[in-house]
Amino acid sequence: MNLRSLVTVTAVFISLLGNLASAQEMTGLEIMELVEENQRATSDSAFNRMQLSTCRFGIKESRITCAERPRIKSLESVGKNFGDDGKDTKSVTIVLEPAAERGVGMLSYAYDDTQRDNETWLYLSALGRVKRIASGNSDDDSEPASVFGSEFTTEDTDTGKLEEYEIRVLEETTEGGREVWKIELIPNAERARKSRYSKTINYVDKERFIVLRVEMFDQYDNEIKRLLASRVELVNGTWMARSLTMMNLVSNRLSNMAFLEIHTDIAVEDEFLTTRTLTDVAFRETELEKLRQQVD
Repeated sequence: MNLRSLVTVTAVFISLLGNLASAQEMTGLEIMELVEENQRATSDSAFNRMQLSTCRFGIKESRITCAERPRIKSLESVGKNFGDDGKDTKSVTIVLEPAAERGVGMLSYAYDDTQRDNETWLYLSALGRVKRIASGNSDDDSEPASVFGSEFTTEDTDTGKLEEYEIRVLEETTEGGREVWKIELIPNAERARKSRYSKTINYVDKERFIVLRVEMFDQYDNEIKRLLASRVELVNGTWMARSLTMMNLVSNRLSNMAFLEIHTDIAVEDEFLTTRTLTDVAFRETELEKLRQQVD
């Protein structure tokens, strides 16, 4: 090996060591900021088709299985980032099946600014009315609202506002054969007032900056829910999980959100991400058909 080659190899080796040291020295907040940056990338100008399944679960031969026939819903979701820095997100999700629930919808605005509460509107087509929910909690300020009758809640789907948490790296470990950071998030007093959870433990993939597992605890330090992410794939340059399973460890029920189709760089009109989409059937169907034509 000549001197120039030796210098080049040495420089690359030093650079790799520097990157590794930098990753090891990252704070919990810096890691979670990169996680959220990935999440925003998958929600911007996006059109997705999903299947939401819910059932009571049991353990059979060391595997988690449904102990009953699952309730299945077909959904379409549209999202778009906005704001000066693109850190706010608007999204709307509509139920297509079963037929009895067709048109039930959820509109969500997630703000990065801690001074603004995230907002959610639920539309119940059978009642023909919209219910507004702020900060992930229901109107009676006791329990977060369920997402389409599943074990996911509006609080579970909230993003942003990392400044409302004390965040620290507990250890480096493995999850599903992947090297991860185990990161604890404890809400501050203001956030705790709005949250069902006293803390969450997040297992973040060190290479792909995606959360593979979340453990959620109540005020008595009991784990009450667990989120498992699987089928992680690279979609348009961003890692994301095509399957999210939320386990309620109190009721022994679980819900799985499977992303059947993921489309980004879709032209989404701002007006579609308003309550008009929830209540105006003709407008909703016309605009959804335009979106479908972009991907089909």
